[in-house]
Amino acid sequence: MTEKTPDPVVSGFDFNKASIVSLLYIAGFVIGITGIVGFILALVWKDEVAGTWEESHMQFHIRTFIVGLVVGFIGVILSFIMIGIPILLALFIWILVRSVIALLKAQKHETITNPKTWLF
Repeated sequence: MTEKTPDPVVSGFDFNKASIVSLLYIAGFVIGITGIVGFILALVWKDEVAGTWEESHMQFHIRTFIVGLVVGFIGVILSFIMIGIPILLALFIWILVRSVIALLKAQKHETITNPKTWLF
């Protein structure tokens, strides 16, 4: 009778596609270009991950970038009359929270329940 060897325990950080895009968005606050790279990768990988748990993440990230770009543009324009500064601050927090939540869910291989939502 042969003994079955136990499955290896996976530990550490899982660098799946959804996690990579989340990390690039978060790094974008320090190194601006990485947010754009994350958006491009989400667009490229969108079809590759169709039908998997990562599909909702790509939709979530693409929506986050597009809404962030539009609101950021409005915030910059309105910053000339000081209204845009709180808008840009709220946008910074919104993108950061969405990216961290997506990263945590990606590490658990969980789908984003409603990727078209404004919040989480």
